[in-house]
Amino acid sequence: MGDEQAKTIEALQMAIQMEIEGQEYYQRASQESNNQAGKELFRELAIEEDKHQQRFEEIYESIRSKKAWPDIDIQSNSDERLSTLFAGAMEAVAPNVKAASGEIDTVSQAMDMENKTYDFYKGQAERAIGDIEGNFYEALAAEERGHYLALVDYREYLLDPAGWFVNKERPSLDGG
Repeated sequence: MGDEQAKTIEALQMAIQMEIEGQEYYQRASQESNNQAGKELFRELAIEEDKHQQRFEEIYESIRSKKAWPDIDIQSNSDERLSTLFAGAMEAVAPNVKAASGEIDTVSQAMDMENKTYDFYKGQAERAIGDIEGNFYEALAAEERGHYLALVDYREYLLDPAGWFVNKERPSLDGG
């Protein structure tokens, strides 16, 4: 397992670094955001990145000491939680908010970051040696996709708050 283990260790180190960078980015974005919904979303994304980092560090240590991929819990509902969080944060926001261009740039960069992380995890899942490893990377890819979709939703809100509210509320004329 020498070469395979070295590749696994290298991928884990890269994943840990990506999660650290993501966490730092989201913490900074949360502090700099002028929008309460953005502050909350970025804060939650930072927490998610920290959880990913911790998982990777546990796996890394297990592989280094036991020379095997650990049996880990891969169930996650973070994308559902983020979607719910964003929807809840939006309840207190008015449809006439104007976004600073810096906030839109921050969200766009975050979306790019989530896409790159998603692609990395999907690639690792395809190269996985066993089912546990493959399923773990697939679950993380799904979480990253959930992060991306929450950011897309927030970006749409920033670009057209009134249109976002109309789309999400789905108002209709009932003729009554």
